[in-house]
Amino acid sequence: MELAEGIAAVRAGRGNPQALLGEFRRAAVLVPVVDGGLSTAAFGGVRWIHAFTDEAALARFARMRGAAPDRAWEYVSVLGARLLDVVVPRMDGPGGVAVNVADGDGSMLFPPVRGIVPDAVAVDVDTARGEGAR
Repeated sequence: MELAEGIAAVRAGRGNPQALLGEFRRAAVLVPVVDGGLSTAAFGGVRWIHAFTDEAALARFARMRGAAPDRAWEYVSVLGARLLDVVVPRMDGPGGVAVNVADGDGSMLFPPVRGIVPDAVAVDVDTARGEGAR
């Protein structure tokens, strides 16, 4: 399964969210670099890393942000697992990954919850006891 197809299937109610998480973890996604750091946005108390399944999805995001059509955007290719397991735990506060955010019906969020990010940074885990909500 390709990541974009998996997102579409889950959004349509036909896909398997756990299989999609596995696909995301194995997939190389494109993350824009802005001012020397990864592109993020804060929403709902979470800092979301912008990630894209391909250059076309990244270009739609750039256009949505008002970029000129001929402007090149710097980006890095990162495995989804690295974003969830390494980058998110190093963020100040709760962090997650927002995939293809310019594609309304083709976007997907991977929030900072148990089973997606390490328990130490999951917002639904009581780190003092190792379980429950924070």
